Amino acid sequence: MNNQNEQALLEKLKALPPERVAEVEDFVDFLRTRGDAQQLTRAAAKAAEPTFKKIWDNADDAAYDRL
Repeated sequence: MNNQNEQALLEKLKALPPERVAEVEDFVDFLRTRGDAQQLTRAAAKAAEPTFKKIWDNADDAAYDRL
């Protein structure tokens, strides 16, 4: 974010009543948490790939791969 955008955002925040600023803060916290959760989910999926590969890549399931 460039300095001009930051300044514009700060000015908008300053114009809000305190209860709205609290809502904005809650929303920002939510966005950060959601991003962290998505990264954790991707990392867990990546870590599980070798295990699932052993389970899914077998001759018995080859017919399902062709569907």
